[in-house]
Formats: sequence, C-alpha cells, structure tokens
Amino acid sequence: MEFQDTIFALATPVGGAVALIRISGEKSLDVLKKIFTGRVENRFLSYGKIIDENGETLDECMAVYMKKPHTYTGEDTVEISIHGGVAVAQSVCELISKSGAVPAQAGEFTKRAFMNGKLDLVQAEAVMDIINASAKKSAQSALYQLDGKLSEKLENIENLLIDALSGIDAAIDYPEELEEDTFSALPNYIDTSLRFIDELIENGLKSRCIREGIRVCIAGRPNVGKSSLLNSIIGSQRAIVTNIEGTTRDIIEESININSVPVRIVDTAGIRKTDDIIENIGIEKSYEAIENSDIVLLAFDASEKLTDYDFELLNKTKDKKRIAVLCKSDLDTVISKDDFDFDSVLISSITYDGIDELKNLIVKSVVPSDENAVITNTRHIDLLSKAKQNLISAKTTSEIDCIATDIRSALENLSTITGKYVDNSVIDRIFERFCVGK
Repeated sequence: MEFQDTIFALATPVGGAVALIRISGEKSLDVLKKIFTGRVENRFLSYGKIIDENGETLDECMAVYMKKPHTYTGEDTVEISIHGGVAVAQSVCELISKSGAVPAQAGEFTKRAFMNGKLDLVQAEAVMDIINASAKKSAQSALYQLDGKLSEKLENIENLLIDALSGIDAAIDYPEELEEDTFSALPNYIDTSLRFIDELIENGLKSRCIREGIRVCIAGRPNVGKSSLLNSIIGSQRAIVTNIEGTTRDIIEESININSVPVRIVDTAGIRKTDDIIENIGIEKSYEAIENSDIVLLAFDASEKLTDYDFELLNKTKDKKRIAVLCKSDLDTVISKDDFDFDSVLISSITYDGIDELKNLIVKSVVPSDENAVITNTRHIDLLSKAKQNLISAKTTSEIDCIATDIRSALENLSTITGKYVDNSVIDRIFERFCVGK
C-alpha cells in the first residue's frame, strides 16, 4: 500500500547519550541525502554530519538507509543515530520536517507495517505489549505473539471451519450430489474448533494476568496474620502489625514481581461484625477487593479452629480462584492443608516457612498451559468468545443454511482478531494507544 506522506519521529526519549530518529516513506532517501554528508548505500551504516540549509553542522551522527520492501514498515526507511541532547534532537527534527517529511502520528510506523502486510493485527498489538511489559513473563508472552504463534493457532481453527463450510456450500449448491460424509463430519469440525477456542480463551485470561499483573487479595477475619503475610510476601514492613483487632481499616496495596510475573497484592480489613462505622467501611472495601481480584489468599490462623466468620468467607469465595494460607505455623496447629479441597499452604511470618511455596502457587495458578500461543488483550478474548457462541449456535440447529451462517460469523470474528476482516475505525483505535516513535 502506498502512503503519500513520508513520516519521521524520535524512536527513543531525548536526554540520553544517543537518540534515534526513524524516517519511513517514498522520500526517505531524498531527505537523508539533503541533510547527511556521509556515504549512503542500502543497508550500509555510515558516519557523517547533519548539515542544515545554511551549511551549518547540527550534529555528527551515524545513519543507515534501508530499501523497501525488506524493512519494518515495508517502505524505504532511514534511521539516524544522533547525540541525545534536547537541543540537538529538536534542531535535527526541524530540519527533517523542512526537507520533505512530516511528523508521525502515534503508532503510525507499526500501522504502516500492518497495512503493508509486514505484520498482522495480532503481531502489531504485540509490539505495544512488549513496550509496556513490566516483567519478564509479560514480555515473553508478547514476544510469542509477535513471532506469529497465536496467528498460527487462529489460522488452524479458520482452516477447520473453512473445510466445514466448503462442504456445506457444495451441499447447498448441488444437493443431488450430497454425500452423507458432509454432515457426519460437521460435529467433529465444530467440536475440534470449540476445543481450540476454549484453550485460547482460558490461556488468554491467564495471559492477561501476566501482562497486566496478577491481582491478589489477602482476606480473612481479624488477627489471623493478614498484614504479617503481606509484609512477608513483599519483604518489607509495609503494613502495621498489632494484636489489636481492626488495626487494618483500609486497603493497603503493593506491586512486586514474583518469578518474573507482576503481582499487585492487596491487604484488606479483617472481616467481622462490628459497630465501628469506619471499620465497616473498610470491610465493605474488603469485599470489593475480593470481587475484583484474580486470586484470593484466604488467611486462617492455623493455631485456632475455623470460626463461623471463616466458613462464611469460604462460602462467599467459592466461585473465585483461591489459596488457603494457614498462618502461624510456628505455633501449635489445629488445622491442616487436608481440611481444604483447594490449594493450601502452611506458612509462618516469623520463620518465613512456606512463603516461597505460596509465591509459586500464586504464579502457577495463572501460567498458561501453552506459552507459545497466548492471548494478550481483551479484544482478542471478546472476539474468541463471540466465535465460540457462533459455533455453539451452529451445534444447536439442524438447518443447513443456519449452520453455514453461524460458521461464517465465527470466521468473521476470528478474522477480525488478525485484521483480515476489520474496519478502519477499529484499526485507528488500536494504534492510537501506541507511542509516536513506534
């Protein structure tokens, strides 16, 4: 696809030792030759000076010209490495603007890469996920997506559905030649596609946690060791710890990395009945934190039998992903991990026994089963869910025309993920969140 404008932007922040300016478009080579004194050849990095229209030297730099189509955007591209001072960067950018290029919009380089077929939409979105990654696992997940692993999975599903649809279309067009195999094979095509979609959705929900951070809530009745647990996990005395019930009255939140996964952990007010108005507000916030969490750490005092408050909390969280944390294992314990039918761990905030095991359980609960093809944003999950509903609808009808319509709708939703079928408003909305230099 040919774009009229040649664009440019700083691809790095200014103020450091070096700044990189990227230029892309038909006039890239002309712009470079106007301002650069060094040798200009395809894919040859050379030293030279940036000279303005009055012959004044603005900077000494390294520059490279890369001929299309083997570039990031699929267009002629120039990259200039200048000194990173604000004044130098500003003067060089102003000169490039005078020489025939226009400032790039947010995400315009990657948008051009997508429009020119260098990336599909899944891979394009992964670029921004890599930039925003706050931990190693987040970056790795996005790199798998950029490498095309997710696109391959989606293409496999699309091929299954296209095979199913081609048989249906042939049956509709030539009913006298219809073979029974066409109908007998449909359930297998649809069920296999649904299984693959379910796997992608499940891994996608877990992947969201890896990309955005796992939201972990510590909940329990007063004085079971919640604040001590928070301090032990983050490795500092963040929460006040006393033996007075109701010490924690508000949400305390900290962000850490556990095994290269970002985790946002929240300590909440102890849940009990009280006449204290302020404490009751804190308890209401505790329930909100539980509802908004990915994992609930249900804290219990292992030296005491379970109380009515404990059983009430167990009942309220039965539909949440949760881990039973049996605190105060350094004391004589009266409850054990065997008392729970979900993940549990015995810990001590005095000796730190069990803390590493707990951290591993937190991460294990959100690690995708297939790290080579994971969904990394809500748009993908929403479209997969729509495709799933299309195929469920196809399974529940015996009308061949309706089955064909449902399969086409599923294919449309899958194609929207990769950008094979997507309108310009969606594309614009996606690239608006990119930084200017990318």
